[in-house]
Order: sequence, then C-alpha cells, then structure tokens
Amino acid sequence: MKKKIFIFSALLISTLSIAQRKELRDAEKALKKGNIEEAKSALQSVEGAISSADDKYKAQYYFLDGKLNYEEAKKGVNTDVAYQDAVQSFKDLIAVEKESGREKYTGEASQLIQSISADLVNSAVEDNQNQDYAAAAKKLYMAYQLDTNNQDYLYYAASSAVNGEDYDTALKYYVELKELGYTGETTKYYATNKESGEREELPTKEQRDLMVKAGTHEKPEEEKTESRLPEIVKNIALIYSQKGDSEKAIEAVQEARKVDPEDINLLMTEANLYIKLGQKDKFREVMEQAIEKDPTNPMLYYNLGVISAEQGNKEQARKYYEKAIELDPEYEASYMNMASLVLGEEVAIVDEMNSLGTSQADNKRYDELKKKREGLYKEAIPYLQKLLEINPESVEATKTLMNIYGSIGEDAKYKEMKAKLDTME
Repeated sequence: MKKKIFIFSALLISTLSIAQRKELRDAEKALKKGNIEEAKSALQSVEGAISSADDKYKAQYYFLDGKLNYEEAKKGVNTDVAYQDAVQSFKDLIAVEKESGREKYTGEASQLIQSISADLVNSAVEDNQNQDYAAAAKKLYMAYQLDTNNQDYLYYAASSAVNGEDYDTALKYYVELKELGYTGETTKYYATNKESGEREELPTKEQRDLMVKAGTHEKPEEEKTESRLPEIVKNIALIYSQKGDSEKAIEAVQEARKVDPEDINLLMTEANLYIKLGQKDKFREVMEQAIEKDPTNPMLYYNLGVISAEQGNKEQARKYYEKAIELDPEYEASYMNMASLVLGEEVAIVDEMNSLGTSQADNKRYDELKKKREGLYKEAIPYLQKLLEINPESVEATKTLMNIYGSIGEDAKYKEMKAKLDTME
C-alpha cells in the first residue's frame, strides 16, 4: 500500500511539471507577441504551484513574471508597483539560479534590472521637471535600491522629497546618507584641446590620458568636486527645525558646523533655533561668532540690535542698528527699529508727566518732560523720513510721522502725512 501511494505521488508531480512547462511556454510566446493579458493569465495559472516546482521552472517563471511586470510598467500600468514586482521577480530568479548552479536567465535579468534603473531615473527627471516631486523621490529611491552602490540616487531622492515638502521622507534619506558616510565627491578630468585651445572635460582618466598621448590634447588636469556632506547634515538640522524639534536640530547643526565650520548659514540656523527656544544669551553668543566670520553683514548687526533691545540694553542696541545702517544705508528695518528704540523712552516720560500734581515745582518738571518728549520725537523723525525715502509705501512710518507732527504742532506736515495715509488705507 505504501508503495502504491509513493508511485501515485511521483506521477502526480510529473503531471504537474508537464502542466507548468506548457503554461510557462504559453506565457513566453504571449510575451514575445506582446500579448500582456494572455501572458499574465498563463503565469497566474501556475503561480500557486511554483513554490514546489523544479528550480529550472521556478527560474523561468520568475524571469517571465519579471518581464511581464516590466512591460506593464513601460506601458504605464500601475507603474510603481509593476517596477517593484519586476525587480523582485528578477532578484528571486537570480537567487534560485545561484543556488542551483545553473544561470540560464541571470545575465539577461541583470541587464533588465539595469534598464529598469535607467528608466526610473529618466522618469524621475521628467517628474521633477513637472514638479511631481513625490513621484520623483519614490522612483529615485527605487533606483537606489536596485543599485545601492550608486548613492547619488539616494541623494537626489532626498532632494526631490525636500522640493515636495515631504520632510519626513527627506529626513529618512538624509540620515541614511550620513550614516553611509556619503560625500558625493568625484574626480573630474580635463585637458586642453590643442586645436581650439579650450579646456575640455573628459569622461574618464583613461580617455583623457589617451587623448594626451595621441597628441590632440595637452595640460592634463584633475579636480575634485566639493563634498555634499555639509549640505546633508545642514539639511537634517533644518528639517528637524521645520518639524519643531529644536533640540535635535541644534544637535544636528552643531554636528554640521564641525563638518563645515566656515558656513555662516549654519551659524544663522543655530542662532534662530536658540531664539525659538528662548535662549537669547546663546543667540547673542552665536551671532557674535557670525560677526567675527562676516563682519560686513548688516543683517547680523541688526539681529543683535533686536536682541539687545529686548534684553533692555538700549545703548548697545542703538550701536548695532547704527552699524547695520552704516554697512547698508538702504536697510529699511534698521531705520524702523531705531525710531522705535528712540520712541520707546516716551512711555516712562508720559507716566511721570501723568503722575505730577499742580504745584509750581510739578509744573516746572512737566515742562521739562514735555520738552524732553518733543526731543525724542525730533530725534526719531530723520529715521522715519529716511525709511519713507526707501519705502514710500510704509504705512507704519507714515502713521508714526503723522502722529509726531501732530504732537509737536507741525500742522502742514501733519496734513501731508494724513493725506498720504488716506491713500494707503
């Protein structure tokens, strides 16, 4: 009885193999004719039994399934999934043939994987041009998964994700690049064309040396491109900041500064993070470092002026604003803040004026304070006038000047500013 069961099982397996072979052959013929649906139907009929098939049939099935999915992807049928399924089938085929020691389809499958990678990259370029950044990022990451030695694909996938404002995906890719130690550095090869006298870039060192040896070129040169690592670490910090995770952002930007200590933008990024965290002393410290590196940047002095004013150090704030104006006489915000700084002293004067009584001494003090208040107005006027020269449409400057002229009795100028304000509002 046991023997009969054994023979029956053997016959069953043999019959199943014949069926598989026929369906696989039908699928292959259909693919050659370009009949996708017929090929798909034939492959689906053996899909459930393929796991128990001989290795040669498994390899054939995976190869055909990979080609089927690739054809669907090229026709735009569920493209992303089709590409992924095609690659997975080709990888399964390569694994089966490697284990069996028979590599009938491996070579062609490997070439098709390279073709898929090229198709994905070309499609991603089009997606980026059409501003479909999400699709571009996905395809570039798939291309990277096909060829993990080409980390440039991962770098460009991260860039596309940033352009699409998918910061979570971009962060994931940038962190992976950092952990891989990716720099993107390459060496470019140049030589001067003797006939034209122009310096030309040549694709490889070998080709350049060959051209020089042939006598058509001279002056061989090499240049190394800049590392992308500072940019990657900087973007990690910026994304953490964008996501509101200031602590991680500071850690990342400090790491970025170690990689590129001369990058002024990294200092500004760190400074802005300290502002978000309310750490104004740290902000001042970093901004002063920035000024050491870029002493002619008016924005740095302006920002220090803002912080100094907020911390009550008005004299220091005045010096910073004046320095910003000296470096850039058209720096609109500095004039506005200088006027505000001057007028900010009015509050204490008005409070004291309101607290005075009607005695002779109080009346005398009142007149002194009134004169002092008018002095503040007159001190602020030039800054506001200059601001209006730079930006005639500044509502705030116009309104402030109107109120000042009204307070000091310059009626003509008051009416001028009022008329100007009426046209704005």
